[in-house]
Amino acid sequence: MALIRRFELGSSERISLHNEVKATYECSTLHGQRLVTIKTFGNPDRQMPTIPSQTIQLDHQGAEALVHILRKTFALS
Repeated sequence: MALIRRFELGSSERISLHNEVKATYECSTLHGQRLVTIKTFGNPDRQMPTIPSQTIQLDHQGAEALVHILRKTFALS
């Protein structure tokens, strides 16, 4: 599991569209800190499809950073 508080702009020489997968999210509070946990489950044909492939958490700082990126990228208000 990874707690993300900030994002750095990366670069890629090759860009491809990834396969669509199931994702879930949970909102929780731990020690007075609000968290959003996002889990992805990968290909349903894999050996253990009910076990998350990736799990990330965002705290307030990470959420603000991601919202900023999303607003800028997709011209959201």
